[in-house]
Amino acid sequence: MIRFFFLQNKQGKTRLSKWWVTSPEDSERVKLETDVHRIVSMRGKGHTNFVEYQNCKLIYRRYAGLYFIFGVDITDNELLLMETIHLFVELLDQYFSNVCELDIVFHFNKVYGILDEYILAGEVQETNKRVILDRMREFEKLE
Repeated sequence: MIRFFFLQNKQGKTRLSKWWVTSPEDSERVKLETDVHRIVSMRGKGHTNFVEYQNCKLIYRRYAGLYFIFGVDITDNELLLMETIHLFVELLDQYFSNVCELDIVFHFNKVYGILDEYILAGEVQETNKRVILDRMREFEKLE
């Protein structure tokens, strides 16, 4: 099960975070985000994109200046989560037509919408890009 998702830039600023388990208190959450960024950013290119941290496993991928990081159960499949990250980036790229960090900052509600259509209760719900993007366009019509 996916426990949390962080989208952080190279400087460690969390641009997006989503929790599918009870979120820790603010001070613990900030410490966790800082620790996760330190671990992920310090790893070299010769290392794998997953690492065990406390009682979970961090699976991450860097695209341009952003780190997409999932915190999952120890027993979850790493390669499946790597594909999950890749599909999420493709969804963002298609929705925003070449996504950048500013799109995520200024349209965070739409990014959360895409994430909610894709992942529900810590499990991947829908993997068809066209279905997810069509649903997002339907939501736009309602606004």
